[in-house]
Amino acid sequence: MLELTMASVSGEAGETAGMLMADAPSDQGAVLRVGRDASVCRLATPDDWLFVSRVHLEFLCGAEGGWQVTWLRGSQDEPSSEVLLKVGEYAQAITYGGTVALPRGGSGEIVVRDRTAPRSVNVGFYHEG
Repeated sequence: MLELTMASVSGEAGETAGMLMADAPSDQGAVLRVGRDASVCRLATPDDWLFVSRVHLEFLCGAEGGWQVTWLRGSQDEPSSEVLLKVGEYAQAITYGGTVALPRGGSGEIVVRDRTAPRSVNVGFYHEG
């Protein structure tokens, strides 16, 4: 089982606008998406947050029940955001179009940061081992 929580954070004071949750069983081919398009994304960000693509992040379960996250490439050559994976004290940038495996039995956070304004989309995850 993969559980996700998403918060939209804006402003210098870090004001949080709502918390959304989604989960999926760790079955091969299971998918959870984050982005502006609520018709295909279980976790949808505000429509006017253009630093987030229609479908920005895709969480996919593999054959052995392991999950990975991919920052999907959008229509622009250069993204207007940056994406970080944080697990405890460890932080890793996810490259535009890149994929990273999530730790089994662990938790962490994916942060999508706007490069032009003080706002972000914070997606917490918990992957049952």
